[in-house]
Amino acid sequence: MLPGQLTPWLVAGLVRLGASAPFAEAAGILAHFTGTTVSETTARRATEAAGAAWVQLELAEVARLEADPRGMAVPAPPGRPVQQLSVDGVLVPLVGGTWAEVKTLAIGTVGRDRAGAVATTDLSYFARLADAETFGREALGELHRRGTARAGVVVAVADGAPWIQGFLDLHCPAAVRILDFPHAVGYLAQAAQAAFGPGTGATSAWLATQAHELKRGDPDRALAALAALPAGPARDDAVRYLTDRRTQIAYAAFSTEGFPIGSGCIESANKHVVQRRLKGAGMHWGRDHVNPMLGLRTVAANDRWATAWPQIAARLRDQTRRGSVARRAAHRAPVSTPAVAALPVPPQPAPAPPAATAPPTPRPKLVVNGRPTLAHPWKRRLRPRPDPALPPKL
Repeated sequence: MLPGQLTPWLVAGLVRLGASAPFAEAAGILAHFTGTTVSETTARRATEAAGAAWVQLELAEVARLEADPRGMAVPAPPGRPVQQLSVDGVLVPLVGGTWAEVKTLAIGTVGRDRAGAVATTDLSYFARLADAETFGREALGELHRRGTARAGVVVAVADGAPWIQGFLDLHCPAAVRILDFPHAVGYLAQAAQAAFGPGTGATSAWLATQAHELKRGDPDRALAALAALPAGPARDDAVRYLTDRRTQIAYAAFSTEGFPIGSGCIESANKHVVQRRLKGAGMHWGRDHVNPMLGLRTVAANDRWATAWPQIAARLRDQTRRGSVARRAAHRAPVSTPAVAALPVPPQPAPAPPAATAPPTPRPKLVVNGRPTLAHPWKRRLRPRPDPALPPKL
């Protein structure tokens, strides 16, 4: 049995519902389909315990991979000829009115759809509330499962955040790095609005021309047109940002190679994996509860529930068993009581002398000169009993 009073089948159903819907709603759906009534608190407790167990299993897998960097024990599967890797962050609400950034990884296979357009399919995800260094380490398990190290070409489409570049340096330094095209156009738009005014026809015309040039033509001509705008903070930021990433904005060459130039898959991942469950109306999460939910969300989004749940259930049973053993050991252990210093015994008063007692009354003689006296038992039995109705003899 798993922790609690529900059967393993009911626990599995409740946890899967809790990973997809608010806990009160999950409890209601379970009651509707199974006739088993549980509280919102029970749904929350079961779901978060299962998610925490999965997070621990993934951390154990990361430790195993780090101890076997060459993949001698369990080699990584072969990667696809062209694999897309995108990383991004999204904010989630925490208890107390604060927000924290969840970092998300999306990995997919690059190919072409029926119309011949470049498309990324077979997507899988990993998400954690963590700093950049911790996220980079803990994402190793998903990268290993997808065979990223053995892929033919890894195309990394993302914005230019430094922590994202550090993630790529760690796991796939040889990746083809592409600045997300809508992200680059956003810098052109800010510079155009500063130069021609927001919402004007001149802004729209200039932006359409330079966005097309950047995507289909020569990025250097687009950069030159950007530099020709009146100087200002928006223009200067755009020139510096795009010039520093000149090798990542060769969109015409990337499209010719069949590479994606947009990171739509990671935007969808943020909505599907994170926001759909953790950013509902009125939701606020304890920081310690975010990663357990993200763990279950990625299991469901990656369609790995059938293989992950037996591992989760086994770990929950093991935790219950170890807890029982620890409690029994604590119960059987001798209780050590602190030593108590002996208190001084006060002096006792001397006992009082025994009171004088009267000498005992001598027993009457029973036989005198060989004859029984009146006190002898024989005489007492022979003497008639006095009649209480008669007056006593004088």
